[in-house]
Formats: sequence, structure tokens, C-alpha cells
Amino acid sequence: MPAISTNTIGAIYQQLSGELAAAGIEEPRLEARMLMSFAAGIDQSHILGYPEDDIAVKSLAKLSKFAARRKSGEPIAYITGQKEFWSLNFKVSRETLIPRPDSETLIEAVLGELPDKNASLKILDLGTGTGCLLLALLSELPNALGLGVDSNPKTCDIARDNANQLGLVSRVTIQQRDWLTGLNGNFNIIISNPPYIVESEIAALEPDVNQFEPHLALSGGADGLAAYHLIATQCSAHLTPDGFLAVECGMGQIPDIKGIFLKNNLKIKSIHRDIANVERCILATV
Repeated sequence: MPAISTNTIGAIYQQLSGELAAAGIEEPRLEARMLMSFAAGIDQSHILGYPEDDIAVKSLAKLSKFAARRKSGEPIAYITGQKEFWSLNFKVSRETLIPRPDSETLIEAVLGELPDKNASLKILDLGTGTGCLLLALLSELPNALGLGVDSNPKTCDIARDNANQLGLVSRVTIQQRDWLTGLNGNFNIIISNPPYIVESEIAALEPDVNQFEPHLALSGGADGLAAYHLIATQCSAHLTPDGFLAVECGMGQIPDIKGIFLKNNLKIKSIHRDIANVERCILATV
């Protein structure tokens, strides 16, 4: 960020907002406040309410580095190391996919199938990442226990940190595991937001996705459906008789995933649309 003649919050806010807008950031003023808040340790409300206050030179130097990273296309969640999901704050890193609002559709779908939120349930999360899906559900289901599995040990560490900071560590276990391989036990609910981008289409994604988010968490193989085949063939052995499977899906993939599930003797329970009216989540039973 180029030097400015004053260190006042208002002047810095206006300059940074303009720079982010020029870099093509969709919500430059919001992100300017987020970066300033993170760099200077002040609330966003303070930025709007006290524009005449100064920002320390040390904080301004940090802000300049953060701004350069954001203007290069790096997602703001990786710069701040955090992302809100289901009104909870999650730690993120370059090892994890950034939680997205679309994924809250799965949380809503699962909760909608549970008449008794106080029931003793066991939940399995395949490819847990930050743990956002599993931990959001556990925050709503006080007597549920969860197991999150992920193949990346660094990602597992992030999920454990999130469980700890959300006060859920006593009800969740995070294991490094390749999907369901070697897994024992049955679960009332199995959830997953698996990789579902067609491999050949990843390069055409927005730069903040294809250049920064983990390839392993994006690529669904040649047709985007590799993980769904794997889950469908193995999940029946780990669902209780009255249990169900809930998976997030990419745009336009529901018909193919329904076919995969039916071929593996799973019954389609319901399909759920996200806030953009896109079919985003499918529930199935054995």
C-alpha cells in the first residue's frame, strides 16, 4: 500500500478501499475494514465511528503487507487465518478449503431431519477439512458425538484446533484416514463435502481458488464424481438402520449422484437447494 500523508483511520480506510476496488475486489470497503481490524487489533465499528484516530506505524506496516497479499488474489480468509461459518469462527490455513455459505445448506438439511435435537447421535464427517460441518452440527446437537476424518495430517490439526476453541473437543475425535478405509463402527449420520470439481476445469476457476486453495480438496477426478462413487460403495456398512447420508454436491451434479447412489442400493431421501436456488445437498438412506 503506497504511503499516505496521514495515519488517521479515515484516510487509510478510504485509500485501502480504493486500492482493493481497483484490484477487482467485489466488496472493497468491507474487506478494507476486515484487514484494518486484523492488522491493528481494532473493531470494525471503531473504523467507522472514529475516523480521526490514528493507526500505529507498526500496524500500518502490517496492513501494507496484508493489502499486497489481498491485491495479489490471496483469499482474505488465508490472510486473517479465520472464516465465519454457521455464526461460528473457524481457523483456516492453506491446507484447508475455506468454508462457504453454500455448505450451510447441508447443516440445515441434517437438522431438519432430526425431530429430537437432544438425541444421542454419532456423526461421521468424511474429508472434514476445518471441521466446520461436523462442529457446526455438534454445536446444535448437545448430546451428539462426532468423528472427523481427513487424509491430510495438517488439516486434522486445524480441525482439532477448531474443536478446542469452540469448546467441543470432548465430543469430537479427528483422525487421519483415507475416507472410510479401516474404519470401524456405525453412525446415525454420515456427512461429507467431498471434492467435486472436474479436474480439467480447476484451471478455469477464479484465481483466488485455483491458485490458493488446496488441489486435493477441489479435484473430484475426471468427471468430478470420484468421491461419490467411493462414499456410495462403502457408507452402507457404517450407517445404522435408521441412519442417513448427507453430501454436498456441485452445480448440476445431482442427477449423476442420484444414479450413483441408486446403483449402490441407497434410497434418495431428499434434495435441498442453497440460497441461490441451486440443488446443493442430497440425503440418502440404506
